[in-house]
Parts: sequence; structure tokens; C-alpha cells
Amino acid sequence: MLSIIDKYILKRYLVTFTVMLLLFIPIGIMANLAEQIGKMIDNEAPLNEILWYYLDFTIYIGSLLFPIFLFLSVIFFTSKLANNTEIVAILSSGISFNRFLRPYFIGATIIAILMFFMTMFIVPQASVGFNEFKYKYLKKGKKDRVTTNIFNQLNETDFIYVSSFDPARKKGNNFTYERFTDKNKLDFKISAGNIRWVDKDSTYRLTSYRKRKIVGDSAIIESKRRLDTLFAFKIDDLTPVSYVAETKNLYELDKFIENQKRKGASNINAYILVKYKRWALPLAAFILTIIAVAVSSIKRRGGMGINLAFGILIAFIYIFFDKVFGTLAEQSGFSPLLAVIIPNVIFGILAFYLLQNAKR
Repeated sequence: MLSIIDKYILKRYLVTFTVMLLLFIPIGIMANLAEQIGKMIDNEAPLNEILWYYLDFTIYIGSLLFPIFLFLSVIFFTSKLANNTEIVAILSSGISFNRFLRPYFIGATIIAILMFFMTMFIVPQASVGFNEFKYKYLKKGKKDRVTTNIFNQLNETDFIYVSSFDPARKKGNNFTYERFTDKNKLDFKISAGNIRWVDKDSTYRLTSYRKRKIVGDSAIIESKRRLDTLFAFKIDDLTPVSYVAETKNLYELDKFIENQKRKGASNINAYILVKYKRWALPLAAFILTIIAVAVSSIKRRGGMGINLAFGILIAFIYIFFDKVFGTLAEQSGFSPLLAVIIPNVIFGILAFYLLQNAKR
């Protein structure tokens, strides 16, 4: 059963967080619009697509800033409680500091659950529209995927390669398809000058087609100027977009990662990092809440301004650590799990230290 004080603090927690979102997200939209409006006009982006983009933008960017908004919200309203000597009155009534933290943990739990469902199911869908619009109108002409020297392992026996791939035309150059037997001997090899997906016929069109089939100690050669055929892979499997992991929900992402591991994808760490970051985000709600309460529950001479300045500094340091270890995991083979764990452990230790100091 929640006491009057619990309800009072929990209400302030949730209301301040909501107001923070409602205030800063429109500012973010206007800043983005002011920056990108020229590109939208130059590339003739339709109004309906712009409106959908900003709906997706709100969900996508809002989810990224959830921890920061949460952190600053707790500092803001807790500092007001401290400046009004409400915290002194609460603790003087015989309530322990640990008991005082109870509504904060309840609020953090509510936000953590919201974060979990947002990042696992809602944000991936918004990420599709957000990124597609960005590369279609705002970064027109820039690559959203690797397009040269693409190698893919479809399964244990089948391998494909193209020297270059044009996603707009769904066309790859210098295509090779190799199948090996269980004894790692070449079964057949298909090569073509290019491969193109034909939407109208739902087939692959190979030009300068050549197939070399191994039979015993000899080879059977088949060649054609053009061949329409079917393959078990999708044309986009040649090279998925760089943001593909962001567009997968909880269940799709696990299957996608397993599929990419089987194929031997070179950028598998980037996909695993996305998965671990999603699971770690709700934990960040508790760590940042503890740090924010510990920093702002003490009445200081500089008032709320000092608390907010210190809080913003910690927020930037948190983002810095997250980015550094994330980059290490994506580009240097550093463990994605450690890349997510280390920043949270560091700030977890900081939270414990600040909390013990605040209790004293």
C-alpha cells in the first residue's frame, strides 16, 4: 500500500518526466525541420511522407533520449523538494533514506517497463520509416549499406558473391554461386556477368550465364546468354541495410542474428550490440534514478542550477562511455556484451558511492 508521501513523490516523478518529454520533443522536431527543410524541398518529399517521418522521428529519438530525460526530470523535481526543505521534513519524521527511495524505484520500474516495450516492439517499426525517409530524401545518394565485394554464406554448403550491388536497381555484378558437398568438394559453380531481380516475373535474370557441374573427375559446362531462374535467397540478402537490426522486434532480432551468424556475416557484432543495448536500457532507468536522487537530495548553496549542471555533466559522460564502447564493439572485435556491461557497471558503482554519501 502506497502512503501519501509515496503517491506525492511518484506523481512528481511521472508528471515531471512526461512534461520533459512534451517540452523537448517538439523542440527537437522544430530543430530538425529547420535543418532539413531545404533538403526536403530540393528532393520533393511529399507532405504525407514528411508527416509520417516526424511521427517516426518522435518515437525513434524519444526512445534514445528516454534515459537522459528521466535523469534530468528526477534531478529537477528532487532539487525542488530539497530547496523547499521537504526532504528534511520527510527524513525528520522518522522515515529512513532507503524508505524515502521507495517511490523512486516504483517510478523507475514503470519507466523501465515502458522503455522495454517501446524498444522491443514499437521503436523497430518506427525505425523503418525514419531511416527509409532519411536515406531517400535527407541523405539522397549516400549509401545505406555495403555495396562492393559482398560475400554471403547461405547455409553450410552454399556461398554467393557479387563484386558490386545496386539496391535501387536490385542488380549485382560479377555474380558467383558455389555449392559444396558434405565432403567440402565443389558440387557446382554458377557465374554470371550480372544478376538482377525481375519484380514482374518474380525471378532472377542472369546474363552471360555459365554453370560448371563437377561429375567425378570431369566437369559439365553449361552456358547461356541469358537465363531466368529461381534461387532460395532474397535479393536484399546480398547486403542488408546498415540499420537492419534496428528494424527488428524482440523475436525477429534473435532469428536475424542467428541467421547472420550462420552466414558468417562480418558485421555481426553490430547486430548483437543492438540486442544487448535494448536489454540494458531498462537497467539504466534504475542506475540513473539512483544517481539523480543522490545528487539532488542535498540542499546546496547554488540551488537547482548546481544540481542540473552536475547532472548534465554526468549525462554527457554516460553518453560518451556508451558511444566509445559501442564503437569498439562494432569496429575492433570488442565483445558487444562487455561494451554494454562496462558503462553500466561503472555508473552502477558511481550510483552506489553517491547514494552512500547522500545517506551520510
